[in-house]
Amino acid sequence: MQNRMKVKTSAPVWRKEDRTGHIYRVAAEIMCHKGYEATSMNDIAEAVGLTKAGVYHYIRGKEDLLYQIMSFGMDMVDQDVIEPARQIADPELRLRTMIDRHATRIMEQGGAVTILLEEMTALTPVHHRVIRNRKRAYFEMFRMALDELKTEGKLRDLDPTVAAFSLFGMIMWISRWYRRSGALSPNRVAPDLIEIAMNAVLKSPSDALPRLPVTPSRRAAGTRRG
Repeated sequence: MQNRMKVKTSAPVWRKEDRTGHIYRVAAEIMCHKGYEATSMNDIAEAVGLTKAGVYHYIRGKEDLLYQIMSFGMDMVDQDVIEPARQIADPELRLRTMIDRHATRIMEQGGAVTILLEEMTALTPVHHRVIRNRKRAYFEMFRMALDELKTEGKLRDLDPTVAAFSLFGMIMWISRWYRRSGALSPNRVAPDLIEIAMNAVLKSPSDALPRLPVTPSRRAAGTRRG
């Protein structure tokens, strides 16, 4: 057997945006594990293989880092979920697409950034307002799709706002329980999540059928079974 020649590989060349995204993801994981207040810039620098001064080349401080992580997360939602969904006229398909694409992104990329999107109390008032407005705009896309489904007579007897918050919570909770190292793959989980979500808000075909009147004999039979 011939000896294979060992090829010395150099460290990857990072574009600034690649390195920045890497810092955001790693910092988010550390903050989720240790907590925002307990995480130091030294922790982050060590984890990403930079000096503390090197980290400050990309960010201005810890609060700014938290805001940038949240902005990064919303940018990814804009790119991977919102923009594709805006191209879909049918509200049912649009809703399915948003659930599918957002759930899959969380499972494939990890949930740390999603979890940190809830840590808004540490932001400055200006940063808090920016992130809140971006999240609100995304939420409105869900509610708008549900409003359209209600107009079309496809929505269950639900308040679209309540339904939108419920679907939002279902998607965001994935970051709390899904493990990329586990047995469940995104391709296996996403279809089940979509079916659970859509069956929860859409009328089933049986809902369109007239209900049979309860006759005395059927009422008596039901009483005997009970």
